[in-house]
Amino acid sequence: MTNLSTDARAVKSNDGRRSPVAILALVAFFLSIPLGALALYWLITMPDVTELAQANPRSTALIDARTAEARKRGRSIFPQQRWISLSRISPSLKRAVIVAEDARFYSHEGFDWEGIRDAALDNLEAGKFKRGGSTITQQLAKNLYLTPQKSLLRKVREALITRTLEHNLTKGRILELYLNVVEWGNHVYGAEAAARHHFGKSASVLTKEEAALLAAILPAPRLYDPLRVTKALRKKQERILEFMD
Repeated sequence: MTNLSTDARAVKSNDGRRSPVAILALVAFFLSIPLGALALYWLITMPDVTELAQANPRSTALIDARTAEARKRGRSIFPQQRWISLSRISPSLKRAVIVAEDARFYSHEGFDWEGIRDAALDNLEAGKFKRGGSTITQQLAKNLYLTPQKSLLRKVREALITRTLEHNLTKGRILELYLNVVEWGNHVYGAEAAARHHFGKSASVLTKEEAALLAAILPAPRLYDPLRVTKALRKKQERILEFMD
């Protein structure tokens, strides 16, 4: 404190007032304290994603949030989820989801800057938020660890977790995790539960058409539960099928 006071007096102007540079320096100093504390908090509370290389998560932040939401409404729910290895998931479903959600999944390192740019241009042209540019890894970060509430700090945390996932897990493992935890209907999570819920069969035997339809409902999975094949949904399915070939 003595050094700070001495420095502050030293940069006063001749008439006794602090100079603009001194004021900015003081503001920066005091702002650095909460920012430093926030950075330390993030480092301490950052999830250990390395365990995901071998262990499957027992639950996710999204599942917990949906369950808590249902309980507040006085409903008892039991999330539907069955873990299935990536090798057993239909190749058509893997292809359809990548086509629909993250076409450059295997070439980026967590963030698809071209996709973000294209989404921003589409939104600007439409005059409203039409679509986002989130990658599969970003969506996995949100599903596993973050609450549905949106804020700048949440986006920063999402970015940090995304980079950590990309640095510690293979692309195959990231895709396997995503396909097993993503929401695919009301309290339906993961490919196996989704295939059984919507088509009465395992995710390992889904056809191209069924896979494309599941991929098409991902942006609004609870809207199409039970699955309602609207004209818009059918059009999206057909477009996904075109890019799958």
